[in-house]
Amino acid sequence: MTLDEMKERLIASFPDAEIDLRDPSGTGSNVAIRIETKAFEGLNRVKQHQAVMAVFADELKTGELHALSIQSKVKETSSTGE
Repeated sequence: MTLDEMKERLIASFPDAEIDLRDPSGTGSNVAIRIETKAFEGLNRVKQHQAVMAVFADELKTGELHALSIQSKVKETSSTGE
């Protein structure tokens, strides 16, 4: 699975998300994800990470993805109403 395919899948699950994906190992099996979305509001960090991991459950089970390094954050609403 390419980083572009992963990003598309994340956007499908979290349409408002700001997403940055990196493959520090260059192998495609260890991916670093930075994601910020309003969907994480009210979820603790563990639940946020579980939500991201659920998007790739099949690939994690088969070993196509070996590890995800996830940095998650609740996307804040603009205070100016924009």
